[in-house]
Amino acid sequence: MKFGVREICDVTFKAAANNQKVGNKVFKKYQPVFMIDTARTSNFEQASTTVYAQGGRGYARLLAWEGEKTMTFTVEDALMSPMGLAVLSGAGLINHKVGESARVHVTLEKSVGADGSIEIELNDLKEETGLDNATSFVICDCIPMYATVIGSSGKAEDFLEVDAISGPITVTESDKGILNVDASAAGKVVVVDFYLAMTNSVQTITIGPEDFGGYFYVEAQTLFRDEATGKDLAANITFPKVKVQSGFTFTMAASGDPSTFNFTMDAFPGYTIARCDKKTMCDIQILSIAGEDEDQCLDCDVTKPETETPSF
Repeated sequence: MKFGVREICDVTFKAAANNQKVGNKVFKKYQPVFMIDTARTSNFEQASTTVYAQGGRGYARLLAWEGEKTMTFTVEDALMSPMGLAVLSGAGLINHKVGESARVHVTLEKSVGADGSIEIELNDLKEETGLDNATSFVICDCIPMYATVIGSSGKAEDFLEVDAISGPITVTESDKGILNVDASAAGKVVVVDFYLAMTNSVQTITIGPEDFGGYFYVEAQTLFRDEATGKDLAANITFPKVKVQSGFTFTMAASGDPSTFNFTMDAFPGYTIARCDKKTMCDIQILSIAGEDEDQCLDCDVTKPETETPSF
């Protein structure tokens, strides 16, 4: 059977050991952790080092030794998720609960009233955060707030401290958040810098200096096209033990192609789920078309050619 390859892989990362921690979650061995189903490309590379014994006339190569085998599996993902970033970087994921609110930075451009007041409306915060269904926000008063006066040229002209009522400020459809600056700024445009206290709709990804990509059991599903029939055959590629390289580039730009996310994995020998008697670096399974191999017997004593023992 011959086949061609022109299809993306769907890649599943599974826990390589019991009680493996990824982010703030703990997984059992072989439990799916993260799946890539939006890949752009995937590359499977093997390399080795060859040294030679050389001698004689012409100093020709006489023997070769191969070793230092390396195997790398790289997947370029078009989209990223918090769990994907945790797998890629070893980051921790924090799901904020009541009493563990996150501080979300917000900047708003507002006009100062005649008495030095700045009104923060619910729609202002909806547009800034993208949370269109939110019914309320809490402005955190425990972090100092500031306002930057913007001149007619669009440049910063002055910096003002913001005063607020004591305690958190809740902004709803009917209740505006009132902040106050010096009355001398009345009628001017300012950029207000403050923080929201949020316990839902927020997931924090924390990358510490000691965090690195971990080890995973990786399975990739793709399609190989059969040369004889033109039909696509399911193919499964298994890496029993990979180490995710922690280096990555996160590009944010207003032009050009959108950023992609590369998962580069070094393969190591390990046991697959289906075979625990021998370590492999990679297994590739191709599902044959039904009936194609029906006449092939797996008993080597039956299928081996009959030969006569030569006499000397």
